[in-house]
Amino acid sequence: MAVYLDNAATSWPKPETVYTAVDHFMREVGCTPGRGGHRREEEAQRIADETRGALAQLFHAPDPQGVAFTLNATQAINMALKGLLRPGDHVVTSSIEHNAMWRPLQALQRRGVRHTAVPCAPDGTMDPADVEAALRSPTRLVAVLHASNVLGSLLPIAEVGEVAHRHGAVLLVDAAQTAGAYPIHMQAMGIDLLAFAGHKGTYGPHGTGGLVVHPGIKLETWVEGGSGVLSRSDTMPEELPMRLEAGTQNAAGLAGLLAGVQFVLEQGVDRIRAHEMALAGRLIERLQAIPGLRVLGPVDLERRTAVVSVTVQGYVPDQLAAVLDKVFGVATRAGLHCAPQAHRVAETLDRGALRFSPGFFTTAQEVDYAVDSLQQAL
Repeated sequence: MAVYLDNAATSWPKPETVYTAVDHFMREVGCTPGRGGHRREEEAQRIADETRGALAQLFHAPDPQGVAFTLNATQAINMALKGLLRPGDHVVTSSIEHNAMWRPLQALQRRGVRHTAVPCAPDGTMDPADVEAALRSPTRLVAVLHASNVLGSLLPIAEVGEVAHRHGAVLLVDAAQTAGAYPIHMQAMGIDLLAFAGHKGTYGPHGTGGLVVHPGIKLETWVEGGSGVLSRSDTMPEELPMRLEAGTQNAAGLAGLLAGVQFVLEQGVDRIRAHEMALAGRLIERLQAIPGLRVLGPVDLERRTAVVSVTVQGYVPDQLAAVLDKVFGVATRAGLHCAPQAHRVAETLDRGALRFSPGFFTTAQEVDYAVDSLQQAL
């Protein structure tokens, strides 16, 4: 049996409609939105516009035109941070951030932007009161992930949003782990900037993602170039999304992303989450019975995603992952998962962890096989 449990990195398999959409675009459309005046370009533009609309519906965003496409969540986060922050500004973040947030903040700190990391508990949970305590009079931004890709812990975004807005700060959320897998309501949660990856819970191809910008938030451009409109101007257009979309987009990827988002909307995020969390609960229950094994993250399933990372006393996670793959055909991920800050909080920075991440297409039988395989490997 071959079992794929690395959906936190990239969801697989994709819905069949995603494969069909990409193939159709490459064969029958094949051009870039906004870069022509013929029917093929018009079809590409329709697909891009429809994708913005589907994403706005999924995230309850106020305006589809606020959806700016990027190649991934990392680019979207950089776009938000570097488009908003200036020397002297202060940012509040968490102590479990992915490098997609942490590294640009470190780079900006070298340019005069200060940041404070709010300590999270060892299970990755965070108290909104600690966010409020970290705010200062020049705090411009609160920038946090929605869920940890290591600990699975969900941060209280709505409460953090209320605190940020009460103090006049903007809220940026890294939704790489939750977009499509957990209900997101930008307006109800007070999210001003939402970064998402297309290749995870929205089931799109690699090279897709975006930043959703709330009306009224003005970002300086971090990359400039052709936009397909106002070409006489020396500067990028003021209007979204063109202002933030310099150069040729991954148009075929957007066709696949549209199909992926439509699949999520048809299935319903609540149904997807219920399925994934049932598997996560089964996984955790069986793993906890293994002597010497420690499950990272919150005990309460309501406070986590389906990411389940473990350590086993006396074993190196990388070795376990290799045996699971080569001997049993179980795909997991081991190491630091590009999130050393989370491992520092969980006290697993020395060796990292072994991560299981079921998805919507994972079955209970596959989860049981994965645990049985780990037991045999041990």
